[in-house]
Amino acid sequence: MLDSLLKAGVDGVVVDAPPYIAGRWGGDGPELLRTGPYLRRTVSRTTAATGEEVTRALTYARPSARAVARLAPAARADILDRAAAAATAHREDLARLLALELGKPLKDGLGEIDRVADTFAVCADEARQIGGDTLPVAGRQRGVGNTAFTYRAPAGVALAITPFNAPANLLAHKLGASFAAGNTTLVKAPPQAPAATAAVVALLLESGMPPQAVQLLHGGGEIGALLCAADQVAVISFTGSAATGQTVARAAGAKRLVLELGGNAATIVCEDADLAKAAKECARAGYSNSGQSCISVQRVYVHSSRYDDFLALLTTAVDGLKVGDPLDPDTDVGAMVDEEAAERVVRWSAEAADAGARVLRGGSRDGATVSPTVVAGPPAHASVVVHEVFGALVTVLPYDDFDAVIETCNASRYGLQAGLFTSDIGRIVKAWRELETGALIAGGTSNYRLDHVPFGGVKDSGFGRETPRSMIDDYTVVKTLMLRGLSVWGDTTTLDGEMDA
Repeated sequence: MLDSLLKAGVDGVVVDAPPYIAGRWGGDGPELLRTGPYLRRTVSRTTAATGEEVTRALTYARPSARAVARLAPAARADILDRAAAAATAHREDLARLLALELGKPLKDGLGEIDRVADTFAVCADEARQIGGDTLPVAGRQRGVGNTAFTYRAPAGVALAITPFNAPANLLAHKLGASFAAGNTTLVKAPPQAPAATAAVVALLLESGMPPQAVQLLHGGGEIGALLCAADQVAVISFTGSAATGQTVARAAGAKRLVLELGGNAATIVCEDADLAKAAKECARAGYSNSGQSCISVQRVYVHSSRYDDFLALLTTAVDGLKVGDPLDPDTDVGAMVDEEAAERVVRWSAEAADAGARVLRGGSRDGATVSPTVVAGPPAHASVVVHEVFGALVTVLPYDDFDAVIETCNASRYGLQAGLFTSDIGRIVKAWRELETGALIAGGTSNYRLDHVPFGGVKDSGFGRETPRSMIDDYTVVKTLMLRGLSVWGDTTTLDGEMDA
C-alpha cells in the first residue's frame, strides 16, 4: 500500500487512500475527493466510513487491544525504530503528498517528515522505559507483612483525531505513543489529508506493526462523534480548534482526554533584543506552513523605542520570502488549506485596516495562496488580535512597560506558547513565571517545538501534554498487585531480647 500511495503522488495522478478496517484496506462508503489548494484539482480520494464500518472497527478493536497488550515493549520499540528509518528513507515522497494535499511547501514538508522519524524514535525509547514501582507499604503499621507493586498497563483502545496542518507528525505522536504503550488505536484522519495519513499508517504496518494495532477511518465530524462516544474507546487524543475540542469532550463523556487546541501566540521583543535576529525569525516562523500552526507567530509586541526599526526589518525579511508552488523546493510560502481559510485572512486584515491598523504587506490572495500579510498597530479588539488567525498574517504592536505587556498577553483566552527576545535573565524568569502559557521560548519566537519536550497549553488551548513520555502516561493505567501476608520488607514489629554479641 505504501508504494502505491507514494508512486501516485510522484506520478501526479489521483492518490487512492482507502480506509484500513479490521486488518483490510478498502471501504464501501461514499467517495470523498480532496482538491489540492494550490493545484485546484483533485489530488486524492477515499471513502467515508459507513455506520456498519464504524461498528466493525469498534468490534474488532476490543479483542485487538488484548492481543497488542501481549506484545513485549522491546518488540514494540523495534517496530517503531524501523518506522523511524522508513520515514527517513521515504521523506521526499511523503513530503510531496503533503504538498499536493495541503499546499505545504516541500521544505516545510521535509521538516515535518524529519520530525516524524524523530517522534517514532523517541516513542521507541519510551516504550523501553515503561515500568512500575515497588511500594513502601511496610512504612505504615497496617502495611506490615505485605508487599505491593504497580506497573503501567495499556489503557486498551485509543482514539487519535488528527488535524490537517501537521497530519503526519501529529499522527506519529498519537499513534506512536499509543502503540508504544501497548494499545490498539483508531485513527480518524483529517478530510484534507487522507493520503498523507494513510501513508503514515501504511509505513507503520510495513515496518511490522501488527494489523490488530491500528485502524484508519475517514469522514467528517459525524464519524469523529460516533467514535468519541463509543464505549470501547478508553482514551482520546485530539488536536484541533477549541470549539471542536469542546464538542469532542461532550461526546466523549467520562473518558480520558488529551486536548491540544488553538492559540493566538504572542512573541515579545524587548528593547535590548537583537532586532535583526528577532525580525528574521518572526518572518520565517510567522509564515511557515502559511501560518497554519497553533503556535505560529501571530502577535508580536515590540518595545516602543524599537518599534519602527523592527517593522522595517520585518517587512524587508517578508519581502524576501518566495511565495508560490509548494512543489518548488525554494518556495517559502505555499497555499493555505482552502480558499475559505485564505479569504478569512484577507477579510480580517481589511477589518483591522478599517479600525485604524496599517496593512504594510499582503492583504490579498490568489485562490488559496495568501500573500504574507503584516498588520501594524491593530486595536486590541481586532479579530487579528483576539482570535486565532491560523493563516499567513502577523500583527505587530508597540508596548512601553514589560509588566503591562505580560498582562496584555495574558488577556487572551488561549495559552499555548509564547516567545521572548531579551538578554535579561530576570525578565526571562518573570515571563516564565507569569505568562499564562504552557511554554515560553526564550531567545526565539512562539513557533518552536522539540518533539521529545512536553507540549501543551492552558485555558482554551487545552490540557494534557503531547510528548511521547507524557502521552504514554495518558495511554496507560496504573495496576496494583498486593501480596497479602508476604513481605519483602520484613514483618517483625519488635525484637525480643538482645542480639548475641
